[in-house]
Amino acid sequence: MTRWIEACGLDDIEAEDVLRFDHGGASFAIYRDPEGAFFATDGLCTHERVHLADGLVMGDQIECPKHNGRFNYKTGAALRAPVCVNLRTYPVRVAGDRVEIGLEETQ
Repeated sequence: MTRWIEACGLDDIEAEDVLRFDHGGASFAIYRDPEGAFFATDGLCTHERVHLADGLVMGDQIECPKHNGRFNYKTGAALRAPVCVNLRTYPVRVAGDRVEIGLEETQ
């Protein structure tokens, strides 16, 4: 079952930007694409565990600030070395003026 967690307000993220969101001991990255849609991934790079929210968003890609590896934040796909492990992605929905991330409940 999915549990929806409020991550931020609609106006907290500009188009082509990223915001760090920490919850339950985990770090997430919330993105807004050029068309205004929202997406979410794990917040740490799979290569060196650096916060992706400190990186650069270009179109539908996030560039890690440490070694410049890139991911597609919509799919989680690793796109450019040194990253080779995909990011986990999460469902996102807009509820009123808030952005929510969907997390799987553990039994």
